[in-house]
Amino acid sequence: MTIPSNSATAGRRLPRRVGQLFAGLILYGVSMAFMVESGLGLTSWDVFHQGVSEVTGLSFGWVVILAGVPILLLWIPLRQKPGFGTIANLVVIGVVVDAALALLSPGESLAMRVTYLVAGILLNGVATGMYIGARFGPGPRDGLMTGIVHRFPRLSIRLVRTAIEVAVLATGFLLGGTAGIGTIAYALAIGPLAQVFLPIFAVEPRTPPARLAPALP
Repeated sequence: MTIPSNSATAGRRLPRRVGQLFAGLILYGVSMAFMVESGLGLTSWDVFHQGVSEVTGLSFGWVVILAGVPILLLWIPLRQKPGFGTIANLVVIGVVVDAALALLSPGESLAMRVTYLVAGILLNGVATGMYIGARFGPGPRDGLMTGIVHRFPRLSIRLVRTAIEVAVLATGFLLGGTAGIGTIAYALAIGPLAQVFLPIFAVEPRTPPARLAPALP
């Protein structure tokens, strides 16, 4: 009996990782649409996206895609390198959120709007665990945060994340984006949800050769 090599094991994991990545990105786009149609508030970045959409007349999804381009350019001085997941994140989420918004009717009653909000936050937590757990690289916005921290190690992740979130939230709100109870609920819930779902969907890295059991005759 021979123990499978690292490359063979990694090859078997690749279809799962790719499938999980795209499933996570699709769910992420759907979760954004639920939160938009709830009318109760969006994530900080989505307040910004919606604000830009209101000012420019571009669809929400196109703003998500186009806003990612200058963010990726900011990776260059931060010495960050995009992965396959980064590019997929840039394109897929924007396309899916536009499609979901076209199919999803706005929440008419308060009960429906709250349901949309709760569903959006929960789906977002699942989607975050799936696409990050696939290990294909961070999205443009997450990579900006981690790149700043790596470039300036004296800055904490908490400080950098907070500064970015406040800046885009304030800008988006001034442009006409929707901030509200949903924005607060998301900020409080996404951390615990990610902590729950990341271990569930995390694809383990390849086992180092030194730890592999020797081949048996």
